[in-house]
Amino acid sequence: MTAGAFWQEEVVYQIYPRSFMDSNGDGIGDLRGIISKLDYLKELGVGIVWLSPVYKSPNDDNGYDISDYRSIMDEFGTMEDWEELLHGLHERGIKLIMDLVVNHSSDEHAWFEESRKSKDNPYRDYYIWRPAGENGGEPNNWLSFFGGSAWQYDEATNEYYLHLFTKKQPDLNWENPKLRREVYDMMNFWLDKGIDGFRMDVINCISKADGLPSAPGGERYAWGGDFFLCGPRLEEYLKEMNEQTLSRYNAMSVGEMPGVPTDLAAVYTDPANRAVNMVFHFETMDIDSGEGGKWNLKPWKLADLKAVTGKWQYALNGKGWNSLYLNNHDQPRMVSRFGDDTVYRKQSAKLLATFLHTLQGTPYIYQGEELGMTNVRFESIDDYRDVELLNFYREAVGERGVPHEQAMASIYAKGRDNARTPMQWNAGPQGGFTTGEPWIGVNPNYTEINAQEALGDPDSIFHYYKRLIALRKKHPIMIYGDYTLLAEEHEQLYAYTRQLGEEKWLVLLNFSGQQIEAGAGLPFEEGAELIISNYGDAAARLDASAELLALRPYEALVYRLA
Repeated sequence: MTAGAFWQEEVVYQIYPRSFMDSNGDGIGDLRGIISKLDYLKELGVGIVWLSPVYKSPNDDNGYDISDYRSIMDEFGTMEDWEELLHGLHERGIKLIMDLVVNHSSDEHAWFEESRKSKDNPYRDYYIWRPAGENGGEPNNWLSFFGGSAWQYDEATNEYYLHLFTKKQPDLNWENPKLRREVYDMMNFWLDKGIDGFRMDVINCISKADGLPSAPGGERYAWGGDFFLCGPRLEEYLKEMNEQTLSRYNAMSVGEMPGVPTDLAAVYTDPANRAVNMVFHFETMDIDSGEGGKWNLKPWKLADLKAVTGKWQYALNGKGWNSLYLNNHDQPRMVSRFGDDTVYRKQSAKLLATFLHTLQGTPYIYQGEELGMTNVRFESIDDYRDVELLNFYREAVGERGVPHEQAMASIYAKGRDNARTPMQWNAGPQGGFTTGEPWIGVNPNYTEINAQEALGDPDSIFHYYKRLIALRKKHPIMIYGDYTLLAEEHEQLYAYTRQLGEEKWLVLLNFSGQQIEAGAGLPFEEGAELIISNYGDAAARLDASAELLALRPYEALVYRLA
């Protein structure tokens, strides 16, 4: 592995444009809004911005249904605005990666509009069409990610098309070399404009099993992930993509890969294989999901977080590279999910940040995370906007008779709109996000939790993130050091060391709202240096003669031992 690649050494900040900053009062975040906040990003110290889709789209899935890959969505601005954004980021030493959504397009994309016209249309084979199955219905029994069949009947040609997401997101046919060439040309279009890489949306769905077999079990609809996640030609496609695009530029790539196992992730991210630099896995995101998926809530345990984290730290060490995240535009707010968003909001937000930034890999910050933004609890289902969330509510309450309160409890905990409420800039109307009516409501706690307050408070979560990012730039051990878990059986304490050469650090994290005692099996050393603490008043109280160390609720301590 080549030490020093920018995508290893910088911290990534994800912007969800619709909810970041509105410049013209229409209630929708836009490119000029982002431009107005570039100095905020510079102040934080991030080195890469990941921009969620800004391409032309009917917005059935908030921009992840693209109708024109080479144009900017009117609501977000113009190509000139986008070019100014790119220039403004580069001027500040910040790189830009774009979202690449090529498992599917919008059904309003010109390719699909042609494809559905006739079976012999030149674009027919850009998508996955099949005649009815043996029973006269869908070609197979696959469920879509958003519920219901993954097939949609189209009267014009009396066939079905595949859509692993909404019916307005038909899957592209990667078996077709012409389609792949179109995708690579489009990627080079953006790379030639000067972007620094791509985050690849559900990229491990692009290769489907030969024959598209039904999932076993005989149910009308069943999860078919075994037949479209990390399929037989995925590595081939990723290598071809790299050869035709990314390798010709100094560009990074991170592939979103639900269900990817560690052994394949190590293969895909091995630099020698020239596939992708990093993957997003979802195992951490599944530790509080019961049987049946994300909406079936179960309490998460620290043992599960340790197990998943350790598994990935060990599996990719010296082989590939990890992406480090606890929230994004598809996940609830991390302080509400893995911390305490009430009494210990600041402490637990800082603890979670310490955790992410002291693991081997590249940390990803989702907008507002650095402020400790929390989940939202809208009272009415009518206040929500996310297609996945609304589909769940309709199916659970309307079809299965789940009580409204029970469905809302799942939405409050796991709904994607938790991450999509507007960025909270100040305590003014609408949190300073817009002068108009926002496309989705602002979290009412914006009067206490906002960027203006955080910037003015030296002890804020924002300034703690700033310190962590600065430390990471100063200390290669935070990036490249080996991870070793300690005190594995402790139910509240997460302890581990990082080691690079002769240098060794100890990380102690109290993942509970109670004071705990840490001691047994920990490498206490005389003269250990305290690197960072989330309480701010911690003395260097790691002593070789001490048997126990008391940790306050959600306290995080990082020491240099050698």
